Amino acid sequence: MSRACRLALALCVSAALGTGCQRQRAAVESPAHAVVLAPVEVQDVDERVAASGQILAKQRADVAAQVPGEVTAILVDEGQPVAEGAVVIEIDPERRALDLTRARARLSEAGSGLLDAQRQAQRTHALAKRQVASRAQLDQAETALDAARSRVQAAQADLGAAERAAADSRVAARFAGVIGRRLVSRGEYVQPGQKLFELVSLDPVEVEFALPEADASRLRLGLPLDVGVAPYPGEVFHAEVSMVSPEIDERTRTLRVKAVLANPEGRLRPGLFARADLGIARRSNVLLVPEEAVLQRSDGAVVFRAVDNATRAERRVVELGPIHAGRAEIRSGLAPGDVVVLRGHAQLADGAQIAARNPDGSPVQPVANTP
Repeated sequence: MSRACRLALALCVSAALGTGCQRQRAAVESPAHAVVLAPVEVQDVDERVAASGQILAKQRADVAAQVPGEVTAILVDEGQPVAEGAVVIEIDPERRALDLTRARARLSEAGSGLLDAQRQAQRTHALAKRQVASRAQLDQAETALDAARSRVQAAQADLGAAERAAADSRVAARFAGVIGRRLVSRGEYVQPGQKLFELVSLDPVEVEFALPEADASRLRLGLPLDVGVAPYPGEVFHAEVSMVSPEIDERTRTLRVKAVLANPEGRLRPGLFARADLGIARRSNVLLVPEEAVLQRSDGAVVFRAVDNATRAERRVVELGPIHAGRAEIRSGLAPGDVVVLRGHAQLADGAQIAARNPDGSPVQPVANTP
């Protein structure tokens, strides 16, 4: 072999070796991306709507005086529970008792006068039949009898008013609840219509919130509702929709909704800010992936699907639905049985090599999955 041929052969071998080295370096420089994978789940989900509102007393009343007089007794003070019909405040009941006794005496007197008028009218009629009493005397007796009847009716009305005043002098709770605020003190003189105390019912209570008009067609009475309040973080109170307003608010384009909450221990207090989570529909066979598997890009929501026995990542644009407890609903772009990249996907490109890892970084067996 000539020297030129030997030189050419050496150059070819050197070039081949250089190319191999470059490929080896490229392989070293482009390792598979370590990723954590998660399967696409297929589940039935409750479609829910979140809203904010407040806790309201189902019954609340500003109780006012019905009769004038001095407040002589306060039997239940602020913050104390009271049963329905229990007396809370007394407004000079002794005076009302005296008025009642006087009214009864006047009715008795009017009754006696009516008996006298009836007897006088009977005698006058008998005399008129014998032509002894004149027509004028007969008319006078009838007029006296009518007046006596009127006096009895007036006395009966006065007795009824006195009985009502006597009852109103003992101001009772119209329903079971708690005295929210007392507005008068013992010894104070009050007038009819003056507020005496606030009465609030704490069991049950209501939660009121507003929903967008787009959800109006799906609302109905009895829908389940989960309620959360700041004083009890992490605790859920269960309720049912009890009222849906027949009108849409013209200013806010929202619909007012109420739900009833049992509150036997009085833990939920009117005025509390409430977070309402309303279940309005149940759907079957919904595709779900962990929310962190979804990336937001300029062309929309993107996930990376593991293919080729979980050795390669395929970029997929998906259509998202609602978020359910940290899992995103996938309406299109994935199928049951797919496996997606949960972590390590921020720098992935379509077709990139991947190596499955456990959350702690240790290798896992390849997940069988084909495109």
